[in-house]
Amino acid sequence: MIEILAISGSLRAASTNSALVAALARNAPPGCRVTVYDALGRLPIFNPDEEGERTPAEAARLIEAVTRADGVIVSCPEYAHGVPGGLKNGLDWMVSRDAAVDKPAMLVHASPRSLFARAALAEIMRTMSFALYDGGALEIALLGKKPPETDTILAEPTNVLAMHNALSAFADFIAGR
Repeated sequence: MIEILAISGSLRAASTNSALVAALARNAPPGCRVTVYDALGRLPIFNPDEEGERTPAEAARLIEAVTRADGVIVSCPEYAHGVPGGLKNGLDWMVSRDAAVDKPAMLVHASPRSLFARAALAEIMRTMSFALYDGGALEIALLGKKPPETDTILAEPTNVLAMHNALSAFADFIAGR
């Protein structure tokens, strides 16, 4: 069983990025399990003085979840042409750890307009030594959609197939490493 941890970079209750990672979890192909990490908002602000034995419990749980996962998926909104602070903070807690080193990662997108954040996030994750999957991006345009409409779009057969295919390809990437 390939274990994938999915993280939404948004803290909004009605986040389209969170809806997308939840839909990925529901549409995982056989032999693949997607677990959604939803505690970015509970992480304390990263402080290098709080690492090691002093690592806060929630940060330690995130680090352990990434360490245990065979791969990581991130869906990230764009705020002011950048990566949201909560997601960057979560990544910062892993900078001096081995959790990210050579960990397969895939970026997925709920907006066609998040080009600056995509580039910034890819650069951050490559710098942290994540092994980014470049086999094609999954993008399902949900920008500006409300939850009922988002659910309908994510349930469309073409989108279900796209999620299934993206997860299958990412699982193959993980298995081939």
